[in-house]
Amino acid sequence: MAGGSEIFYGGIPVFRGFARLMDPALYAPLPDDWTVGVADIVESTKAIAAQRYKAVNMAGAAVVAAVTNALDGREFPFVFGGDGASFAVAPADLDKAREALAATARWVRDDLDLVLRVALVPIAAIRAAGADVRVARFGPSANLSYAMFSGGGLAFADAAMKRGEFALDPAPEGTQPDLSGLSCRFEVMPSARGVILSVLVLPAKDADPAAFRRVIEDLVVRIEKSPDAGRPVPPGGPPLRFPPQGIEYEARAKRFGGPLAMRRAAVLGFALWAFVVFRLGLKVGTFAPKLYLQQVVENSDFRKFDDGLRMILDCTPELAAELEQRLVAAAGQGIVRYGLHEQDAAMMTCFTPSVMRADHVHFIDGARGGYASAATVLKTRAV
Repeated sequence: MAGGSEIFYGGIPVFRGFARLMDPALYAPLPDDWTVGVADIVESTKAIAAQRYKAVNMAGAAVVAAVTNALDGREFPFVFGGDGASFAVAPADLDKAREALAATARWVRDDLDLVLRVALVPIAAIRAAGADVRVARFGPSANLSYAMFSGGGLAFADAAMKRGEFALDPAPEGTQPDLSGLSCRFEVMPSARGVILSVLVLPAKDADPAAFRRVIEDLVVRIEKSPDAGRPVPPGGPPLRFPPQGIEYEARAKRFGGPLAMRRAAVLGFALWAFVVFRLGLKVGTFAPKLYLQQVVENSDFRKFDDGLRMILDCTPELAAELEQRLVAAAGQGIVRYGLHEQDAAMMTCFTPSVMRADHVHFIDGARGGYASAATVLKTRAV
């Protein structure tokens, strides 16, 4: 039924407790008429080497913001991957998602001087190749939920995109996506425990699914025992300074406001007002800065599953070494492929359609390479 397809995602129950993420009963298969969208930065390793961390993360988060705004805020499953993003949409939303993706690819090229590769892959094509896309909804807090993916379908779609299949061309020059709510005003978050560890763990080729599940569950249970489960966001929220480092990207993300210089001035003025409000803890109408920062902490997506485990952890060097030892052993048994990357800080890119709502989401990555560097390590190790 078409109607059942359209309301599919909202009907998936939200689960709490990240340690449950490998329970197959939590995941529902995408309807046959849905489409998977994938996007990533071409040669992100070079951009990372040039220390363009914020630009890379802004591009990945822009995919989520553009599609969300194109769908008028309707819920749909998505996952942020650092240098890209993946999502799925119902048939009624496909045309809008296509336009938003193409416009975002153009904006990334024109305003960030990066190349964003984008594709839309029908779920029918994924299943015809022997993979699947199943979706769960994890609630990190009472404020919101975000998607987890299993079945190997996202990995298939990403590989197909990189082969040039199902590709979308960028929109015509000058096309601007609606990136309302996208910002990156917070400063990087230094490690409080010694290491910010980017973790990427995928199943090895032909790995036993049950063995892979046990490895992931073992890792997660161990991490859950560490302070705040390794959350890299400080309890009081990320540092906020003026002027913020990400002001240029936020100005370029604005659709309206005249020439870039005028948009910079407008964003800078608002950032100054926000800095004063947060620094002094001023309540503005019904907006309470302390409550908002608490929600920022709770809503951060520092751990997720999209055919593999992704985490940005603030941990001790000893825990980082222990996790690597466990992964070395699992890789030696042919169960996993993995990449780890250590750095001294994490970073946040925010998508806040409204500060008056509690469901704003905050994308976390390592501040010195993050997921992209962990993926590079994984590919090098797999050769």
